[in-house]
Amino acid sequence: MRDSDQDTDQQITPVENTPEVAHRRGFFSRFAGLSALGLFSVAAVSAAKAQTVAGEEWPGTLPGKHKAMFDVFGINDGFPLGFVNNFLTPNMSATAVMIFRHQGTPYAFNHSIWAKYKIGETFKITDPETKMAAVKNPWLDAKQGQSLEKLAMRGVVMGVCNVATRGQSGRLSMNAGVSADEAYKEFAANLVQGVSLVPSGTWAVNRAQEAGATYCAGGDGWA
Repeated sequence: MRDSDQDTDQQITPVENTPEVAHRRGFFSRFAGLSALGLFSVAAVSAAKAQTVAGEEWPGTLPGKHKAMFDVFGINDGFPLGFVNNFLTPNMSATAVMIFRHQGTPYAFNHSIWAKYKIGETFKITDPETKMAAVKNPWLDAKQGQSLEKLAMRGVVMGVCNVATRGQSGRLSMNAGVSADEAYKEFAANLVQGVSLVPSGTWAVNRAQEAGATYCAGGDGWA
């Protein structure tokens, strides 16, 4: 999401992921097979008008002496943001790359998408302020702790899997009463500021490492 509709309401960083992990993983498992079944090209070549899928130039030259890529394949209660902060803080010259894929893709979408498509309700993510299903991205512009906004200001490079974006938006389209194609275009046009749409998460994991970044798992479990 380029953050065209970014809500300016303040957020609180710590977020509870309810115990219903099986539900969330079950939802993702329905589209996780896209790549494995050879359907990758359907999502890879489809770009929304407002957001083009990154090409071979991504992530570009990564500045700094130290470089690390964080593979965010799960929500993991917001810990991936802390992992990035803990890498950057002690290093005087460093660049971090965050790749949102698989179950970690909700990080990449702005408040309007979370509200319209009921991301918090679907993935059982509770807003600590209201103690109800989150209707805005709790990690976008939080005042306390780490936020995506703060990390972007520190030069963190971020990308979100186009395959998962296509899969999630299609399955969440019924929550907003729109077609799968309309949902995909809206998701792609409403990325958090600084996030690029990349052909696939695994493609980006590879490209970041080819650009000199070491690997750090940022999700919960393995994907």
